[in-house]
Amino acid sequence: MANSATLRAEALRELPSVDQILRSAAASELRKAIGSAHFTAVARVVIEQMRADLLQEVKHESGQIASRESLLAQAISRIQNACKQEALGGLRRVINATGVIIHTNLGRAPLSGAAREAVNEAAGYCTLEYDLTTGGRGRRGKRVETLLAELTTAEAALVVNNCAAAALLILTVLAGDGETIVSRGELVEIGGDFRVPEVLASSGTKMVEVGTTNRTRLADYKRAINENTRLILRVHPSNYRIVGFTASPSLSELASLAHEAGLFFYEDAGSGALEDLGPYGLSDEPLISDSISRDADVVSFSGDKLLGSAQAGLIVGKEEVVGRLRKHPLYRALRADKLCLAALEATLDTHRRGASIQEVPALRMLSISADELANRARRLAQHISDVSKIRTRIVKGESALGGGSGPTTHPPTTLIALEHSGMSAVEIERSLRLGNPPVITRIAEGSVLLDLRTVSPDEEGELLQAINSIAS
Repeated sequence: MANSATLRAEALRELPSVDQILRSAAASELRKAIGSAHFTAVARVVIEQMRADLLQEVKHESGQIASRESLLAQAISRIQNACKQEALGGLRRVINATGVIIHTNLGRAPLSGAAREAVNEAAGYCTLEYDLTTGGRGRRGKRVETLLAELTTAEAALVVNNCAAAALLILTVLAGDGETIVSRGELVEIGGDFRVPEVLASSGTKMVEVGTTNRTRLADYKRAINENTRLILRVHPSNYRIVGFTASPSLSELASLAHEAGLFFYEDAGSGALEDLGPYGLSDEPLISDSISRDADVVSFSGDKLLGSAQAGLIVGKEEVVGRLRKHPLYRALRADKLCLAALEATLDTHRRGASIQEVPALRMLSISADELANRARRLAQHISDVSKIRTRIVKGESALGGGSGPTTHPPTTLIALEHSGMSAVEIERSLRLGNPPVITRIAEGSVLLDLRTVSPDEEGELLQAINSIAS
């Protein structure tokens, strides 16, 4: 029997070289897809992994050495898998069957058809900072700002790249050299470890906490005002609610107190809403126009939540305040790009036309009736039963608004539960998640659950095909 040194030498001789892999017919398509240089880099990594594996096998076994042909096929297979795993880590369209409307991990609010067309239009050369009327330099985001001001009844508006950036800019400009008063009950943490106190600290302002977690009175704010105070801040608790023995001053009371003391009043509204969404079960999110009418100097809110557009920090308020923000050097570092502005402009146009509930996907999903969802779920469940081996059950459930908005809003829905005699719920979920397109679901009580609230009717055919493919 050959000794281990001989076996190692034989095994390594059979291992294909990078050059042999590059010349193989199977590699040609992959090289076109990912580029020759990257393919070569991946091939080198794979060969080193196979070398280590072969040496381990020889060390523990004295069996037959794999042929050069089989090792070449194995190398190609490993390279293909490596490329597939790499692709899974990039941005891909998914079907969201979780029932979470503003799903942070899945890109929050999906864009409307009009917004997508606008992004495509702006992807080439566009009038980002060009005035067609005069032929000279124009102001970035001018029409978006005009629409925002009109829809919120504010004097002026400004757009930066996200809501944290909006808060940082406002606090830096208005209070970076002094103190900001904020209620202890509003020192929130939002997703991704974003904490209000840390943003306050980054801006340079000194945070002065007043009141308690559940009760803060106007007198608490008044006692904290001194010669170093620059700003009174109110933060909307987007992702939680305090109920029971609670108290807090109204927005108008805080604005009056701030102005009597010669201070600015700033409301971080979080998600914010441009219209009353109470009829759809969402009555506790701030209406931005109400904040403006109650004399807030400046208000910030998100573009990719209840407004239903691209990620952005939207700032509205008094001309004096917004003008100071626009002139500060930090604004240039935080301003939005052309694709964001294009999506915002189209979405704001939809809101102004009064068509947001019909055309903005997030608001349309929120407004779908329980009866419509039940009918769709029953029809799709029947189709699934007709074409696949997956068993279905219809169960009652709840959707979620998500995105740190409306934590108490859980619209009733009808769920489709998927089960298979030969597959566990975890296996079904994984197969759907790794499909093309990926289908994102949730698991409860041993079943995979589909909520059609977040699946457009146009996607139902793809969803049915995905289910049918895993079952077969």
